[in-house]
Amino acid sequence: MEFVKGHGTENDFVILPDLDDQLDLTAARVQALCDRQRGLGADGVLRVVRVDGKWFMDYRNADGSIAEMCGNGLRVFARYLVDAGHQEQGEFVVGTRAGDRTVTTHPDGSVTNDMGPARVTGTSIAAVDGAGIGGFAVDVGNPHLACVTETPVESFDLTVPPGFDPVMFPHGVNVELINVIGDGALRMRVYERGVGETRSCGTGTVASVASWLAGQGRTTGSATVDVLGGQVFVTVEPTTSTLTGPAVLVARGELDKSWWDALA
Repeated sequence: MEFVKGHGTENDFVILPDLDDQLDLTAARVQALCDRQRGLGADGVLRVVRVDGKWFMDYRNADGSIAEMCGNGLRVFARYLVDAGHQEQGEFVVGTRAGDRTVTTHPDGSVTNDMGPARVTGTSIAAVDGAGIGGFAVDVGNPHLACVTETPVESFDLTVPPGFDPVMFPHGVNVELINVIGDGALRMRVYERGVGETRSCGTGTVASVASWLAGQGRTTGSATVDVLGGQVFVTVEPTTSTLTGPAVLVARGELDKSWWDALA
C-alpha cells in the first residue's frame, strides 16, 4: 500500500491513494497512522478517491473522526494529484464533504484554494487557560470560534482543550486565538477538534480573517496570517474566500501489510 507524507505550513498529513475505492479506512487505522510513536505521525489522513468521475478528498482527523473540510489538506491533496500525474498543473475541482472546491496549483509549489463562503453565524466565548475570550462563530464548511485578543497568543496554554458552548457547537469546534500585528496582518494559534493544537489550520486562517473583519463591521478584505508553521494569504468576500500557501510533499513509501491487517 502506497503512502505519501506532506504538509501545508507544517500541518501534516498521510496521503493514501485509493483510486479503486478499496481501502477500509477504520478509525483505528487512522489513529495508528497519525500516532507519532507507533505510526507515521500526522495531524490527519487524506484518502485520494474518485467519486462520480471527480477527485474526492476523504479527510479524517488524527482521532479517526470524519471532518468536513481541511484547507491545508486540500492544498496538499491538490499538489499530490499534480505530482502523481493525475491532474495537469493549473485549475481544477476537488470534491469535499463541504462541497466542491476549485484549486489552482502554481509552479512554485504553492496552491490557491477556493474555500467557499466564510459565514459568521454569531458570537460566543471560548474558555482558554482559565480566561473567557469572546469571538465570532464562523462556518467555513466546518465550525470555528475565532477570537481576536490583545493578549499575546503565544502566552496561552493549549495543552488543555478550550471550553465552548455545546449548544452552539454540538459537534465540537476549532478554536482560533488571533493577534492583529499590523494592517492586514494577523498571528494565529489554533486548537483543532479531534487533533489538539496544530502548527496551522487552513480553514482556521480563513475563519480568523472573517472574524477580524466582522469585528470591524466588514465582510470583505484580505490579510496575511502567521501560524506556527509559516504564513498564508487569505481573501474574504461576501460569497466566497480564498487561501494561498505552500504545499510540500516530504516522503513516499509503502505501508507494511501485516501492520495494516493487524489494525482491522
